[in-house]
Amino acid sequence: MSAKPEQSRSGPGGYVSEFDQFIHDYMAQHPEVEQSQAEGWYIWWDHMVDLNDLETRHDNDVPVKPYHYD
Repeated sequence: MSAKPEQSRSGPGGYVSEFDQFIHDYMAQHPEVEQSQAEGWYIWWDHMVDLNDLETRHDNDVPVKPYHYD
């Protein structure tokens, strides 16, 4: 009995879960997903931050009062 190459690629003892096998195969068949992930990452995380605007917003924040427990 021989193991598939992707079954021995990672993990202790060469175990790869069915989910990892599925994702590996899916990504190999759909390379456009990686480009889509990079675009999504850029939209949500890798954007320029205007520090002056951020400081202005912080200065304009209204402090939130804590709950008063009786």
